Amino acid sequence: MTRLGAILLALMPHAALACGAPVCLVDPDGLVLPQVITFDDIQAGGGPGFRVDDILPLPGATFGERFAGQIVEDVGTHDQIAGTAFAPLTMMPGDAGQNLSVVRFGGTTVLNGYGAAGYPKREAQGEGAIAVLFDEDQSAFAFDLRGGEAGVALVTFHRRDGTLIGTVPIDPTGEFSVGFIRNRGPDDIAGFIVTNTDPQGLAIDTLRFGKPPNLS
Repeated sequence: MTRLGAILLALMPHAALACGAPVCLVDPDGLVLPQVITFDDIQAGGGPGFRVDDILPLPGATFGERFAGQIVEDVGTHDQIAGTAFAPLTMMPGDAGQNLSVVRFGGTTVLNGYGAAGYPKREAQGEGAIAVLFDEDQSAFAFDLRGGEAGVALVTFHRRDGTLIGTVPIDPTGEFSVGFIRNRGPDDIAGFIVTNTDPQGLAIDTLRFGKPPNLS
């Protein structure tokens, strides 16, 4: 194990060593994550938000709907993602009006996925998939859930070659932060996708990621 890997293992919440899954849901306050994306510095709007029909590149990560090779299936008014991602993992946007919006409300700015009903319909807001592709592979990250109403969200994790690492459910959803870490610390999370069946839909905010500092 490298010195950096040993440091990460020492910092890892104990739950990650005990969960038994490829990726563990952990308290984000126990993670050392130096890079932060807040969405506060990009164009946003109230109500349905500022519509984004293409992929959204930001420092350290790119945002969209799914990865190349995957398809979108509708479960009611919500997006679900099916199929195998191609190698190398490549970000894809949704159809026009069914991708993303950046929404400003309550003093913060969040990223919203749009479902099949399309922008700006209320029944589409927060019901679309949100995909994230990191510039560099990660072993841990965290983000804030916004708008959850005790529904269910599913986070799927992919390697750079498109293979699926695993899935983690968030049940119930709500207004809180969630953290994820690879069991025993390999750096191979290239991207992830958040889908949900929450009654009011979900948005995300304040993505934290990045390697811990080299304490040597």
